[in-house]
Amino acid sequence: METCATSPAHTFFKFSPSSSFSPSPSSLSFLNVYFVKPIKTLLPHCSRQFSRSQCPPRGAKLTRFVASAAPATADDVVAEKLPADIQVTETPEPNSRVRLSVEVPAAVCDDCYRTVIKEFTKRSKVPGFRPGKNVPESILIGYVGKENVKKATIESILKRTLPHAMSSVSGRALEDSVRISTKFPEMESTYSSMKSLRYDVIVDVVPEVKWVPEDGYKNLKIVVEIDKEIDAQTAAEQELRRRRKALGALRIVTDRGLQVGDVAILDISATTIEQDESAAQSIPSAESKGFQFDTEDGDKVLPDFLDSIIGIKRGETKSFPYVFPDSWKQEDLRGVRAQFTVDCKELFYRDLPELNDSIADKILSGSSTIEEVKEILLQKFLEVEQTAKEQATDNAILDQLHKMVEVDIPPSLFEEQGRQLYGAQLLQIQANMKLNEQQLASLSSPKAILTDELVKEVENSISEFKRHNQEYDEGRVKEQVQEVLEGAKVLEWLRERADIQYITK
Repeated sequence: METCATSPAHTFFKFSPSSSFSPSPSSLSFLNVYFVKPIKTLLPHCSRQFSRSQCPPRGAKLTRFVASAAPATADDVVAEKLPADIQVTETPEPNSRVRLSVEVPAAVCDDCYRTVIKEFTKRSKVPGFRPGKNVPESILIGYVGKENVKKATIESILKRTLPHAMSSVSGRALEDSVRISTKFPEMESTYSSMKSLRYDVIVDVVPEVKWVPEDGYKNLKIVVEIDKEIDAQTAAEQELRRRRKALGALRIVTDRGLQVGDVAILDISATTIEQDESAAQSIPSAESKGFQFDTEDGDKVLPDFLDSIIGIKRGETKSFPYVFPDSWKQEDLRGVRAQFTVDCKELFYRDLPELNDSIADKILSGSSTIEEVKEILLQKFLEVEQTAKEQATDNAILDQLHKMVEVDIPPSLFEEQGRQLYGAQLLQIQANMKLNEQQLASLSSPKAILTDELVKEVENSISEFKRHNQEYDEGRVKEQVQEVLEGAKVLEWLRERADIQYITK
């Protein structure tokens, strides 16, 4: 017997200050934990032995093999032994699918039939016979029903032969994608006339991936857009301003119009501008009653909105045209010309305390000086800025990798993960399908994640499940934590070696 299929490969990496790390394409599989769960072997208990002269070259149009009747141990599960070999024809189909045409010989079908008869004998209470005692076959079939015996036999055949038939794709099949395409009545007809069985299985398999350019992931050129609001210095100043405003009081403005720093209570309405005025329509999403408008947040509400109402007084109404920007979050309003009407109901100014050491403890408990407050806030937002920057970089790297691959995606990946998870799944596919000898040698390397680090993260995750009274599988939790930690290591490696340009938007 020649082994032509292997279990999914797992590649381990060792990280230490004294050693360099260079991930092969297989290591990129760990990136998928940020978006999707890993592809698991569909039928780990399948036999992986075939009676054939050689393994098929990838891309072969049609492959025939004989699945061995002998049991094979895989993942601690033993496939049930068959009395004879079954013949399977593997035919590639579009969308990374494979059709397995299975031919089950009469010897296997008869063995399954005998097994079914024994089970019915044990469980059936045939009048005139003691439970469990031998009952003439004709009497038993008459009692149970010929059709019921036939259906049970076919189900037994499928249950016993499917693991052997699936053995050729056990390392490539995608989880939950297997489907028996032959209709049950067709199988009944074949079995009734030939006392053998034929059926087809359709299964999605890990598709081939082409990197364009090959090894391009090793020298990525990335442009990362950073929101100006995450700048640590700016964010710290805004937070200080926010906390100071919270200590102030609002006073009614009586002798002037709206200016920066004020707070206004506004009624806002808007309609579209049309050549035919009668065709103008209201814009409900732009309307608001009693809206508290903080002028210091003017551009966050609507770009340039503040400029159009600056100077408005209490009790006054202003009407002005406005064109929604092309970047507006509501797509159907982008570029729309609108006529806004704003009624100012109330107008306030802020009476703020002087920014000195006397209010330091009120702004930030435990602080004695304003300089201490500023330093603590700055350090806090430096951490936030770094985290946001790393996340934006990781997203840009994954987006770039997504553009560098060509692949025929099987439907089950879309159904299982969704379109937004597409890029990360490709990385898992690449890892499973393109392992060279050097990469395979790394299978014996130590784990990349330190035991203490893994144990700590697992304990944290389990404590969260317990806190919310949720059930959990400790083995699965450990597996997921390991994947997240390993994925973080790979992204760290890519960041360190990529040519990254940061721009502020």
